[in-house]
Amino acid sequence: MLRKKVRKILKDAIGKEAELKHPGDAKFGDYSTNIALKEKIDAKEIVEKLKNEPMFEKVETAGPGFINLTISKQALLDELSEIIEKKENYGNSTIGQGKKIQVEFISANPTGPLTVGNARGGPYGDVLGNVFKKAGFEVEKAYYVNDAGQQILALGHSVLKDKEAKYQGEYIDELAGKIKERDPLKVGQLAAKRIINGYIKKTTGKLGIKYDEWIFESDLYQSGKVDKTLKFLEENGLIYEREGAKWFKSFQFGDERDRVVVKSDGEKTYLAGDIALHQYKFKDKKFDQVVNVWGADHHGDVAGLLAGAEALGHKGKLEIILLQFVTLLEKGEKKKMSKRAGVYVLMDELVDKVGSDAARWFFLQKSPETHLNFDIDLAKEQSSKNPVYYVQYAHARICSVLRKAGNVILSPFASLRINSAKDLSKDSSGFTLRMTNLNHPAELSLIRQLTKFPEIIEDTAGDYQVQRLPQYSLKLANTFHKFYENCRVIDDSDKKKTASRLSLAKAVQIVLASTLKLMGIGAPNKM
Repeated sequence: MLRKKVRKILKDAIGKEAELKHPGDAKFGDYSTNIALKEKIDAKEIVEKLKNEPMFEKVETAGPGFINLTISKQALLDELSEIIEKKENYGNSTIGQGKKIQVEFISANPTGPLTVGNARGGPYGDVLGNVFKKAGFEVEKAYYVNDAGQQILALGHSVLKDKEAKYQGEYIDELAGKIKERDPLKVGQLAAKRIINGYIKKTTGKLGIKYDEWIFESDLYQSGKVDKTLKFLEENGLIYEREGAKWFKSFQFGDERDRVVVKSDGEKTYLAGDIALHQYKFKDKKFDQVVNVWGADHHGDVAGLLAGAEALGHKGKLEIILLQFVTLLEKGEKKKMSKRAGVYVLMDELVDKVGSDAARWFFLQKSPETHLNFDIDLAKEQSSKNPVYYVQYAHARICSVLRKAGNVILSPFASLRINSAKDLSKDSSGFTLRMTNLNHPAELSLIRQLTKFPEIIEDTAGDYQVQRLPQYSLKLANTFHKFYENCRVIDDSDKKKTASRLSLAKAVQIVLASTLKLMGIGAPNKM
């Protein structure tokens, strides 16, 4: 990774770790650092130390304490050769090596099919898990099924269509015709199983999501894990009784107030089950880190669960991401109702309309804390106006170019006489120096864009901002299209330049395919 190499050079020169950023305008170089200002060192001294470093084409001061760094062409070509050598492994990181991490996402109550609102976390959590894996973590993707408690009883009443019914919709009618049991709780339990297997798993499958574990709340109760966890808290003086209920001292761990874990009627609250769930995650399954992806409507539950995890000795291991709400737009107007569900728009309905690729892309393109407007008409558009179509078209175009080039040039890159990985070196017979005819600004701009991919992986694994992936792939596709328009790739009159440009195109295809794969979006060879 270029950034890592630059940091090492700066540390060797100054003896301090430097923070690097990409300048807003490419004319100011590839990286900028405020290390001189931060460490109160004369920037000119640092420039003097770095001026003969082969990694840089240019090192210059930029205002008080700031330094701009421009990567040399040779360093860019070295990175290009690394992409072609490593193929789909380019961008792999070791920052998560030796660490187990779980991403729990969607986890909607099994009281009905998945709606667009509660399924936004599906693509987000799935892709975050993919990024963690690319960054070297051992990853588990989990769905927590709340199949115990009052909502299951309410589901039973709804299927029985009695006066305590709460849920309605076509799916309730379907369940009513299949379940012959008359006890409301048993009806609810049977209905929940049918909803999980017949609706929720079907929808997550349509979205291309594969869970490693489905954790059932009922199992936590039946196994005694909830009682055992509450007993542990009680023995440690963290539970007290008031007005017949049992309260957890969550205020002691930074919450705004204490929380009820057992109601006065003896029924345990959601929080009791959630704390036990996380004891299972950390103690039994030995995860080093857990990321829960919730809807923004659960913001009031965050502090209590974080307090519970800390009380159990797992401070700092749990992070909760809140996803903001989704608004569907069709023909420029908000889509409020679904013919099938009566009230909510089902995720199945949306995926059937726009396809899984477009659905995932549009759910990924905004940060978690941003309200998402989903434009159905744009998602269905088969043109460059649609960003996912535009990116997929770039991949298909590269595949077309490589097919046209034929096996003579790419077997692999026979005209460059590359027979092994060690041929991808800087010596006179190697790959990198044979690429020196890549001089056009569009070529160099494309290589620069490619080299940012490993940074995208490490940064996203650190702050969970998965919208970087669609944003990056869009920039890469745009940069490739500009290169394609300005540089003739296959030129019979210049075999060396053709081979070099084909190599560059191949590198783009590798990185673009990797980015699309991380997003769970197809990388078509033809369109």
